[in-house]
Amino acid sequence: MKATLIAASAALLGSVAASHAGFHNRRGLMGTGVVYEEVCSTYTSTWCGEATLVPAPPPAVANSTYYVTLSPLPTSTSTCAVPTPEVTTCPTPGTYTFPAKTITVTESTTVCAATTTVLTPGTHTYGGVTTSVVTSTTVTCPYATVSTSGSVTTSVILTTTYVCPEAGEYTIGATTTSVSETETCVYPIPTTYAPGTYTHSETTVTIVKTSEVFVCPYETSKAPSSYVAPISATPTPAPYSAKPVYSAPAYSAKPVYSAPAYSAKPVYSAPAYSASPVYSSVVATPSASSYGGTGKIITKGNQWAMTYTPYTSTGSCKSAGEVMSDIKSISEKGFTTVRVYSTDCSGLQNIGTACEAHGIYMIIGVFIDQTGISGAKPQVEAIISWGKWELVSMIVIGNEAVFNGYCSASDLAAFISSSREAFQAAGCSKDIPVTTTEPLSTLQEYGSQMCYALDVMGANIQSYFNSGVSPSGAGDFVLGQLELLAKVCPEVAKKGCYNLESGWPSAGNANGAAVPGKSEQKEAITSILEKCGKQSVIFSYQDDLWKAAGAYGVEQSWGCVSIF
Repeated sequence: MKATLIAASAALLGSVAASHAGFHNRRGLMGTGVVYEEVCSTYTSTWCGEATLVPAPPPAVANSTYYVTLSPLPTSTSTCAVPTPEVTTCPTPGTYTFPAKTITVTESTTVCAATTTVLTPGTHTYGGVTTSVVTSTTVTCPYATVSTSGSVTTSVILTTTYVCPEAGEYTIGATTTSVSETETCVYPIPTTYAPGTYTHSETTVTIVKTSEVFVCPYETSKAPSSYVAPISATPTPAPYSAKPVYSAPAYSAKPVYSAPAYSAKPVYSAPAYSASPVYSSVVATPSASSYGGTGKIITKGNQWAMTYTPYTSTGSCKSAGEVMSDIKSISEKGFTTVRVYSTDCSGLQNIGTACEAHGIYMIIGVFIDQTGISGAKPQVEAIISWGKWELVSMIVIGNEAVFNGYCSASDLAAFISSSREAFQAAGCSKDIPVTTTEPLSTLQEYGSQMCYALDVMGANIQSYFNSGVSPSGAGDFVLGQLELLAKVCPEVAKKGCYNLESGWPSAGNANGAAVPGKSEQKEAITSILEKCGKQSVIFSYQDDLWKAAGAYGVEQSWGCVSIF
């Protein structure tokens, strides 16, 4: 999919078109990043206008919702130094450093701030300010909109007075648009800042696609507040707040968790190298007291684990006999462990029986899809009912669930904690680590909210989706990403830091220096194994012919068992 700027400030919001075409091509990256010194600047124009009455509003039905379109007349302009989150469009992939900054606000100020919403195909109304009234009343409030002069579009604050003729919910200054494909839009909202000192610390992030938007938030004890509109009659309406319309990302048919692709949403995180590397040459390794010392996270030479999904080439479930044959092959190829994503297709029973027969362990998973955490809870119950804890070396709750918008980081952390408690109450040993996995960029943004819930660190790291990485450089790339991953939750990383998906396609189109092919696949995976094979799960056992080919034509072609 793609993210397109809809009605946003050219100065404040920048050009925020970000390509999300296909599920992996959002990871099309440049090979060399640049540390930008002055990328966190923003300019806000605030227009303070006289109140304007909208005469003779249309008849209304009590307890209804109304969307009000206004045409106020601004009469003056001013500029304000306020700590709105600084929205920066990073022009190319790479590692960016945003310098620390402090802003002092001396008086309460209402300005435009930026927010985003995901629009699925169809007609949507978003933005504006919303209030609920229980009787006829008049409200006066500022609202955020955009002003266009020539080729320049600027976010502005305008003030209006509106007569609410009946009880109901009124959204003033909202935008209605129709889209033919899923888009992410950035639009302004009114935000009030109280007097105080606002700061953001120096931040280093890895940008993974062209024109990706990064937001630098400010922190202070004086938090911004939603605008509360004065009224000229009783009763008092509820405080105004911007109400972005969020639509869940489009979702593909089962099997939804099979990587490297989801047909409706980009999946993998492959941040680019920095010209000034921010990682050392040595990846954080588990200490003697870590989960790596339990005897279940074990390797054979430089090989550890391979991903496995129990599907045929048409996407149906494999038989127990077919699964047994596949697991036997993985074991004979030198892997000690298989990673499975969910509990469908009798996966726990059939894969578990095969692993037990061939003496290898399982990384089991609880997959979170568009039904959210509530929809994933039956999988926790299925794992408890199965109860073959002696086969389990790790449990992964969610596979890029935060990235895909299926749950928040805080909710995921709580679900990981509650699942761990349920597993342990059912007999799961405390030395079996419970974690999650996301693209590295997602963990860099939200990982701090989840550190307390994680036993080890895990990320999905796919070198192919960095256009500057050739097959021979795949291992160095993964090594660097593991070092960045260790910095997200340093204390957790001391217990283990793992790359839970990593491979290379054997067919498809080139992504810059990342060229697919059978020999290239072998070269890339060999490089990964040499550099960090003991910490990497290789993706994947077989080609997934039931998938769409995808934007790069690679999504069916990640099977690699034949190269071992």
